[in-house]
Amino acid sequence: MSNDDLFGGASARKAPPAKAEPRKAQAAAKAPPTNGTPGEAGYTAASIEVLEGLEPVRRRPGMYIGGTDETALHHLFAEVIDNSMDEAVAGHANWIEVLVEPDNWLTITDNGRGIPVDPHPKFPDKSALEVIMTTLHAGGKFDSGAYQTSGGLHGVGVSVVNALSERLEVEVARGQQLYRQVFERGHAVGGLEHLGKTQNRRGTRVRFKPDDQIFGKDASFKPARLFKMARSKAYLFGGVEIRWRCDPALLPADGSIPAEAVFRFPGGLRDYLAQDTEGKELVADQIFTGKVEKPGGHGSLEWAVAWLANEDGFVHSYCNTIPTPDGGTHEAGFRIALLRGLKDHAERIGQSKRASAITTDDVMATCAAMISVFIREPEFQGQNKGRLMTLEASRIVEGTVRDAFDHWLAASPPTAAKLLDWSIERAEERLRRRAEKDVARKTATRKLRLPGKLADCSNTGADGSELFIVEGDSAGGSAKQARNRATQAVLPLRGKILNVASATRDKVAANQQLADLLQALGCGAGSHYKDADLRYEKIIIMTDADVDGAHIASLLITFFYRQMPKLIEGGHLFLAVPPLYRLTQGSKNVYARDDAHKDELIRKVLTGKGKIEVGRFKGLGEMLPAQLKETTMDPRSRTLLRVIVRAEEKEATADSVERLMGSKPEARFAFIQERAAFAATADIVDI
Repeated sequence: MSNDDLFGGASARKAPPAKAEPRKAQAAAKAPPTNGTPGEAGYTAASIEVLEGLEPVRRRPGMYIGGTDETALHHLFAEVIDNSMDEAVAGHANWIEVLVEPDNWLTITDNGRGIPVDPHPKFPDKSALEVIMTTLHAGGKFDSGAYQTSGGLHGVGVSVVNALSERLEVEVARGQQLYRQVFERGHAVGGLEHLGKTQNRRGTRVRFKPDDQIFGKDASFKPARLFKMARSKAYLFGGVEIRWRCDPALLPADGSIPAEAVFRFPGGLRDYLAQDTEGKELVADQIFTGKVEKPGGHGSLEWAVAWLANEDGFVHSYCNTIPTPDGGTHEAGFRIALLRGLKDHAERIGQSKRASAITTDDVMATCAAMISVFIREPEFQGQNKGRLMTLEASRIVEGTVRDAFDHWLAASPPTAAKLLDWSIERAEERLRRRAEKDVARKTATRKLRLPGKLADCSNTGADGSELFIVEGDSAGGSAKQARNRATQAVLPLRGKILNVASATRDKVAANQQLADLLQALGCGAGSHYKDADLRYEKIIIMTDADVDGAHIASLLITFFYRQMPKLIEGGHLFLAVPPLYRLTQGSKNVYARDDAHKDELIRKVLTGKGKIEVGRFKGLGEMLPAQLKETTMDPRSRTLLRVIVRAEEKEATADSVERLMGSKPEARFAFIQERAAFAATADIVDI
């Protein structure tokens, strides 16, 4: 044998005796080693702790509820209400009450079967209630005998709540008899109390106060968070009524949370999503919803999907009413079903080539989706159940949603066309961004190829910076001389820009003027718009005060309205008001915006005896830089019109833009006919 044993001394190198007497062997087993390294001598059987009962939960709460922060605190509420929801889903309860009280007390009551209170067969001296509350892995959901589907799986939920509560009180009403038991920090305080007969009551009531030794003295339940969690349960299962009560002293001052409320939503997830997307613009006007119920609950599925036009999407998924924020197999099946359904539809209408680049990320980018699945004995990742791991869920969701999605697309071709075009656009944007990453990035100034190019300001930040979009090189030259180089940038346009309301998506993407304008702004377009990336605080459209100028301004406003509505909502878009006339009387010069303003100035301002000379500007290019600065660009003397869309006129505005700027000439003709009677003679132009 080698003499370089790293794990022992000389004794380790000696061969053991062939036989040892029994007594000596027992003594050697009980006695600690007398030789070896100092580390070995300090590590004995006494170093091994055996945690019993609920002590592991108190020592390592993160293993059971994910930590001791605010999220973990509210997970206690989830564990208790999930048990009540299991009773409701199983058909034994039809209402659940949540009561938030002062001093961080929380009560959840249901009218289910009630926790059993008879002695447990394995522990005859304890009731089943006490066993459930004080023993890990004790519950009725390890098989499908008591529950076909359930959110509780491991038998640790309510016992964990008990372990981490300063005090927990349970009342059970069964067989018209009322029972009660009290626990403190996981230990029973006395036995089960029989409180006598009770009428018109059944089910379980759990009242608890989290332990500040675990969560800290400042930890407290947030009514807003509890309210949202409780309401979501009612959406997830239409057969239950959630009753909410909260002490008025705990409510937020803004009145967003009521003191009392009742939640019952027979419409399920459709109602939930309709509320979440209220007031938001959708790609498809219809919400894709469906519900499949199976006997016993296994394989039941409900979903609701909408596609947002101007915002990032979200996916909220649930399994057996348990939220799964990290997704899982049910989400994976859902994504695949939508992608394959959309590609199959594209193939049916001869658009398979355009749709070939679409991925699940393109379909789900702006997708607001709710998914709720009920399956028997689901497998989750961890006790917090953040991610579903059951492979069968993917097959169930994909097959069910796929068939329903095919029928939904076929039933509404216009809606299907909008959704397909939207997804293709997302794919094209993704590919363009990938291509841009492969090319060395250049500054906005270097990438512009307009004849006049961008004359940028020296200010590197957006605050105080202004971009003047001007008409033509002549006006651009005057504006560049009149500007404040520190804060004012000038971008000349080459005539009229493309009408994005009537142009195809390919034409919009290929238009160099629009591409240069987007590059100068730097904030992206559509769903990729980021206000923080906007390079200028004000975007000012500065065109001639004539019909052509008004047309160019309308095209630009349409572009911003369609491609960057959030820029308008943020108050960044303005119209300059250049003068149409210059009035001179002696040494006095004034400028008039229009004919009415000219007449007013003659009556009130130019009251001298000299002759009044009236000069008309044909365009901004005819103005001297000093005149342009004084009248239109100098913040001290100019007039700007902010472009806004009032909330109450949002639909009317969208309709007007579509009629006037859209691809249907008959809509414009009808608009003109409707208003022809109101046109004044002065408005009619001889051609």
